[in-house]
Amino acid sequence: MAHIIVVGNEKGGSGKSTTCMHVATALVRMGHKVGALDLDLRQRSFGRYVENRRAYARKEGLELPIPDYRDLPEIDQSSLAAGENVYDRRLSAAVAGLERDAEFILIDCPGSHTRLSQVAHSLADTLITPLNDSFIDFDLLARVDPDTSRVIGPSIYSEMVWHARQLRARAGLKPIDWVVVRNRLGAQAMHNKRKVGAALEQLSKRIGFRVAPGFSERVIFRELFPRGLTLLDLRDVGVGNLNISNVAARQEVRDLMRELQLPGVEIAF
Repeated sequence: MAHIIVVGNEKGGSGKSTTCMHVATALVRMGHKVGALDLDLRQRSFGRYVENRRAYARKEGLELPIPDYRDLPEIDQSSLAAGENVYDRRLSAAVAGLERDAEFILIDCPGSHTRLSQVAHSLADTLITPLNDSFIDFDLLARVDPDTSRVIGPSIYSEMVWHARQLRARAGLKPIDWVVVRNRLGAQAMHNKRKVGAALEQLSKRIGFRVAPGFSERVIFRELFPRGLTLLDLRDVGVGNLNISNVAARQEVRDLMRELQLPGVEIAF
């Protein structure tokens, strides 16, 4: 069976699609067969990213490594069993179709609570939750005392992950390896950065996730999307001499891939 990697939280703008594309591309570059799904049926940022990549590769005559991205199949309502949810069937059919060949399946979830997102979390072997480095995003995971910055209790998203874990346990599946990724980290050790870091460490022990550094705020991420490129493709498209920022960004991708500790993956890029 494929190892399912779900990238999600319930807040937009945290870098989910960028994280999905870089993890998927890194795995394909290392020789792994990777399937991909986007459960944000309206915006489809991850899906658009892959489509842009295919179009750019065709236009330029390049052979870029590309994950096997598929849209969710349409389902005939008359084929559903009594009480069966159509979105459950669409997701299970998509995963089953990809599992025939894929070693890994990347699933990008929308920045809101949906039935598809809820079900996808219960399928996750690895759950990646990108988080902007602020207490606004942290509130998604837990409530914090405004005076002491101490964690009061889990919040809505953490409760959904807990529910997904319970479903997996009842089904006899292995526990979710939950990795919270700190995106848009500032270069300096600012006071807020330290406070968020301390709160995350405290919360990680209470509700069971690992903390990993993610991607810094860089203009290049916004420039790569229209062509469907990642930081790992720059030399393929003629960028011979990487500047210091690009070298540092590539290292962030390597560091994240190491932190994920995916089965059978040896970092080689």
